Amino acid sequence: MKITVQSIGLTPHEPLEDYIEKKLSKLSTFYDRIQECKVFLKVENASEKSNKTSEIILVVPGDDIVVKKTAASFEESLDLCADAAKKLLIKKKEMA
Repeated sequence: MKITVQSIGLTPHEPLEDYIEKKLSKLSTFYDRIQECKVFLKVENASEKSNKTSEIILVVPGDDIVVKKTAASFEESLDLCADAAKKLLIKKKEMA
């Protein structure tokens, strides 16, 4: 599975990129037909502390899986995205 990271308005530091790679590469254990994983990181223009948005697009046969979450840190929003994506992948696998 190929993982691409695009960040809007920021430059992700090395530990964050390693975290993304480690966290999202585990998704292929739940569904082995993921072709590509696109990650979008964005800082929302909000006054709240929870302004780090992560969006994951999993390219799979049929409909792509899109998950978007916002939290206080990118790691936290990525965790939320990965958990939601995991549930959707398990559901997709059961339906196949």
